[in-house]
Amino acid sequence: MTNKMKAQMFYAPEDVRFEETDIPEINDDEMLVKVRSALTCGTDLKTYRRGHPTIIQKTPSTFGHEFASDVVKVGKNVTRFKVGDRVVGVNTAPCFECENCKNQRYSLCEHLQYLNGAYSEYVAVPAHILKYNFYKIPDNLKYEHAALLEPLACAVNGFDKIPKKVGSNVVVIGAGPIGLMFMDLLSLSGCNVISADLSDDRLELSKNFGVKATVNAGDKDYYEKVKSLTDGKGPDVVVEATGFPEAWEDAFEMARPGATVLFFGGPKKGSKVTLDCQKFHYQEITTLGVYHHTPYHVKWALDLLANGQIDASKYISGYYPLEDALKALDRIGNQDGIKYAIIPGENK
Repeated sequence: MTNKMKAQMFYAPEDVRFEETDIPEINDDEMLVKVRSALTCGTDLKTYRRGHPTIIQKTPSTFGHEFASDVVKVGKNVTRFKVGDRVVGVNTAPCFECENCKNQRYSLCEHLQYLNGAYSEYVAVPAHILKYNFYKIPDNLKYEHAALLEPLACAVNGFDKIPKKVGSNVVVIGAGPIGLMFMDLLSLSGCNVISADLSDDRLELSKNFGVKATVNAGDKDYYEKVKSLTDGKGPDVVVEATGFPEAWEDAFEMARPGATVLFFGGPKKGSKVTLDCQKFHYQEITTLGVYHHTPYHVKWALDLLANGQIDASKYISGYYPLEDALKALDRIGNQDGIKYAIIPGENK
């Protein structure tokens, strides 16, 4: 192995360059992995277009955060993994020491350690993330399927926080990757899931993820259609998975008395919404904001992938070589496909 690798390097918004850079060095508590498959992600698309204050803290920086890999080097203190192991993990780990961590609010950790570099040939895995959020890939999982772990863990975290039971009527607004994961998880739990989106193509695609019905969110009678599909009263649970303020307002407005609304989509900083205070109070609507994942939900997500309850193959829309990663990101930016697998060293 030489000391150089190919990588997509982030310099500034809309300035990502495919170039040669140094292979990361590791210390005695870290390991070096060779990326076998990375996935496109809406967060990486947003980072490419406008930067990210926490994920990209200095430039130039390696880029991307969903990947599966092979171990090629381990520090002398690393005992859980060995060279040749197939491994997958996520992009952060909580400190377990701050006030939020002590209150078991791990996704709100004040000192999250971040990992970048999925769109690279090699990644150095920091000791803390290695200790708490990295696993061997089960033999039955392909690399590109295991790489779904991080976004699925985020969806599982949100899924875990909402009340649901067999027969609950649930509307998921947004049929992008995260919305489809919520549909998958909720249908598995026995809920009657309705998919809402502005795109007829995405609504058609969502039928592969367990939904009972679809509604175009651009229809003039959008709310009425949702009500007609939910006993005339509206859904018991609404999951907002787009991050657009108008969709947040739709989610709240369509909820039945006593419902829970999960605001999961991440809006731009400074976004504002208007909610009907009378409905909020007198109809006892519960609203939740859930962000990111926790080590508990990472392990849960891996189990779902390993036992086949979540069929990862349904989320992979195609393959690109590493040098064409930005083309793949542009495609998901145009709502063309769900996720694309980025394969270093191959043109698959």
